Amino acid sequence: MNLLRTVRAVRTSLGVFIRDVGHGLLEVSHNTLALLGLAVVAALVFAGGRADLRHQVEQAAFDWLQSRHEARAESDGNLLVSLSEPDAVARATAADPKGLTRQQAAVAQWLSRRYRVAPEPVSRLVQEAWHVGQRAGLDPTLILAIVAIESSFNPFAQSAVGAQGLMQVMTRVHDDKYQAFGGIHAAFDPVTNLRVGVQVLKECIARAGGLEAGLRYYVGAANITDDGGYAGKVLAEQSNLQRVANGKGVPINAPITPAVTATRETPAAPAAAPDAKTGGPEQVALLN
Repeated sequence: MNLLRTVRAVRTSLGVFIRDVGHGLLEVSHNTLALLGLAVVAALVFAGGRADLRHQVEQAAFDWLQSRHEARAESDGNLLVSLSEPDAVARATAADPKGLTRQQAAVAQWLSRRYRVAPEPVSRLVQEAWHVGQRAGLDPTLILAIVAIESSFNPFAQSAVGAQGLMQVMTRVHDDKYQAFGGIHAAFDPVTNLRVGVQVLKECIARAGGLEAGLRYYVGAANITDDGGYAGKVLAEQSNLQRVANGKGVPINAPITPAVTATRETPAAPAAAPDAKTGGPEQVALLN
């Protein structure tokens, strides 16, 4: 009997102990979860008042999801997903030809066919020539004629003496002009090169006192008697562009008086361009 009572007492004590421990653990867990919830709410309230923190959290979540998506795509052999850049279109030098004026559209279409380049980038350059030309007080057809003669609309052209880009600006001579556009590598950005080229051209004309003499300065032939026909070739192409802008028909293979510039070495022109060269104005005369 005593043994039985002892066993029952032990069982009762163990039951009470287990119940107490269970209640204690439940209470501790409840309080811990409550504290954790309060901490989360406090963190959310604090983050809600900080736009920078919200942005960081959102960016981290987006990056995590993007990395998982790219990993799945790469496993399927799709490299473009991981290399995608949705904002790349903003860097494209292009414009819808339908957004041009009648004159601009006619010029852009003619240049596109004559120099065998896509109409969208040419349209953007035609727009820029009109815009910059108005600000500089220069005929846009003159600007486009220089681009045509200098580079045949090749934005990556470079001459043997270092003239670069659409208007074949001597980057080492006019490096200061590129500082406003981030540095000398902007020479290969078509719009930037055109803007810098127009500034150089304007300075050449102002110093020379006239257009033809200014073109001689631009080509680096200010101190010699013969510019190799450069000015005549530019003016001939400008005349073609003016006629096109005025609605007159000009054959896309209309000849231009050849110019063999003796003042600089000129690399070969692209095969697609009609009688055009990829030279580059030395513009060294501006330093004299």
